[in-house]
Amino acid sequence: MPYHDLETQRLLLKKRADDDATQIQQKFPHWDIVKYLDSHAVPWPYPDDGAEYFVKKVALPAIRSGKSWLWSIRVKKQPDELIGVIGLYDKSDNNRGFWLSLAQQGQGLMREACEKVTDYWFHVLGQTVLRTQKAGINQRSKKISLAQGERLIKVEEKDYVSGKYNCEFWEITKEEWCNRHSLS
Repeated sequence: MPYHDLETQRLLLKKRADDDATQIQQKFPHWDIVKYLDSHAVPWPYPDDGAEYFVKKVALPAIRSGKSWLWSIRVKKQPDELIGVIGLYDKSDNNRGFWLSLAQQGQGLMREACEKVTDYWFHVLGQTVLRTQKAGINQRSKKISLAQGERLIKVEEKDYVSGKYNCEFWEITKEEWCNRHSLS
């Protein structure tokens, strides 16, 4: 499967690399970033070697297997600074995930990154449906799904780092994605 760097108006989405771990370890382990993430995927408190373990033992093997595509998110004006991570996953009911550093939130950067990788999912990877999951209480993530034209398809309870919440499953088909973009 293809896998390469991506670019948006303001962002560089760089393929994951071993040296991302240091910056991830600095930016990721903050309560406001992790509280709505899957408690089975994110240990809390986050260990001192958590990012190194994630990059070397989780992310890179999944990328090599052709089941994941992960990018570090960087602002073009500061290309050496990792500000978040976004990924696509060949998994049932959970095809995209992301996080963004606290200082960069609220600027529309994640929405911009999601537009690019969702388009990649459909047009480069040739997938027919994108499904995402989020804690029902996570309003910022929900706004991104709504802006992309996704629709809520089911709800079930799930354990997150901050406790049990309703997990919302959202979906958009390739046809819906293409129709949405042909109307703009």
